[in-house]
Amino acid sequence: RHVIWLPVWMHEQVRVCLEITQSTAPTSHGFDVITGIFNVYQNYQSLLDYSERDALTGLLNRKTFDEHLLRFATAAQTSDHEELPWLAVIDIDNFKLVNDRFGHLFADEVLILVANLLRNAFGTQHRIFRFGGEEFVVLMPPARKDAALASLEAFREMVASHEFPQVGAVTVSVGVAGAKLCSPVEILGQADQALYYAKENGRNRVCQY
Repeated sequence: RHVIWLPVWMHEQVRVCLEITQSTAPTSHGFDVITGIFNVYQNYQSLLDYSERDALTGLLNRKTFDEHLLRFATAAQTSDHEELPWLAVIDIDNFKLVNDRFGHLFADEVLILVANLLRNAFGTQHRIFRFGGEEFVVLMPPARKDAALASLEAFREMVASHEFPQVGAVTVSVGVAGAKLCSPVEILGQADQALYYAKENGRNRVCQY
């Protein structure tokens, strides 16, 4: 029994491994065929990944959001009342002022750094999107309300304490809603309302619907 492992590298991480098992050792020609097909597969995966990612931040893009949101809302139907999936909408406070004062290059750097902080704050079970402009969305796996709010509060504090080059201090406002038995559009709308409330009541805060 001969096993070949072929790791698929994306964004400097191994995403999946292909395992090929044979009863005999592969010949040199056979191995060339296997690696040739594997390279085609890896290139195809890279193209798919590229089409699903925001070019600036590398986060999932708006185009892929609807499909993920539908799966997210479906998961809510099987969750219990103690632990719900959560949807958070995150908006960089006063981003237009950053753009106007420092220009597009530094504004883009703020977006990239906030995206990196999002990756650091949330694990692989979370789905993080750049929703458009300075707005991000996080689809969170089932959790108790206090745990979900605590993780978002920790992220808010992480951004507020981070030193952004040239720009200095940056803050974010967060609106979050638990995915109860309602449509995906309603869940997003509820999180948006919570975000609007956070903006209207001082910014730099996490508000739950």
